[in-house]
Amino acid sequence: MTEPVQILLATYQGERYLPDLLESLLRLEPGTPWHLLWRDDTSADATPALLAAFAERHGRASRLPEEGARRLGATGSFMALLRGAPEDAPGYAFCDQDDVWLPHKLARALERLRALPADRPALYCGRQKLVDATLGDLGLSPRPLRPLGLRNALVQNVVTGCTAVLNPAARRLMLAAPPPPQGALHDWWCYLVVSAAGGTVIFDEEPGLLYRQHGGNMVGSQGSLAARARAAARRGPARFMNLMAAHIAALEGAPQTPEARRVLGLLREMPAQSAPARLWRLWRAGLYRQGVVENLALWAWVLACRPAVPGQERD
Repeated sequence: MTEPVQILLATYQGERYLPDLLESLLRLEPGTPWHLLWRDDTSADATPALLAAFAERHGRASRLPEEGARRLGATGSFMALLRGAPEDAPGYAFCDQDDVWLPHKLARALERLRALPADRPALYCGRQKLVDATLGDLGLSPRPLRPLGLRNALVQNVVTGCTAVLNPAARRLMLAAPPPPQGALHDWWCYLVVSAAGGTVIFDEEPGLLYRQHGGNMVGSQGSLAARARAAARRGPARFMNLMAAHIAALEGAPQTPEARRVLGLLREMPAQSAPARLWRLWRAGLYRQGVVENLALWAWVLACRPAVPGQERD
């Protein structure tokens, strides 16, 4: 391997925790070359200066070339980084501004990805060591209890973006797919697109980073099953089902296996169906979340709330 892995860093007002992240990158195992490609989303603090100083000092980082400054949000920034990264990299690793990477993170991801055929789209992700704002231990993030794939991806995201690494085939797949719909997250969209195309999703139970939980997290870990259930209850069925409908509509333009077409065809017709028919289609599609309580909530939501018709205004 001669070309470096591309670490794709999206920043916004990140000066408080960014130095810890940058220092942790310098401690990555030396046998895995890397380059930091960043995009700053018009920060008004010292974030751009910290990144520029890091690039000048260490010579293995650069800013994504762009015309003019504009706000894209986290998903837009990460997708822009994926498009702008070099085509010949062996891997593309999403990176958040407030975490601390462990030395083996990239090497372990590349080892798992390189064990697969080069033409097979693959998405690596894994557990995290949860920490508080001062890096105090909060335990481990949950691990999936059931297989990863499209039937899970359509109703739940288990890919934490800061752990995600795409192989070159997966990057090409993402660039050929439609952009994520409004309100979607880049990591969830990667999980959906790779799964729909029959790619491989790898979940590593060995944590690769310290995932900092603080008041400024855009998403953060929900931790326990009970915490995830409470968060789901707060979101309510309408928001969940509307996003599901948006994902299904957007996947129309993405590569699909015959089985993915069958599943998406069943779900596409759900909005016009009666409640019993919607439950029947959910059962026929074989969708599932990772926990028993979460699955019960899914069935209740499908029973109670119809997804939005594509193009209809969403909550």
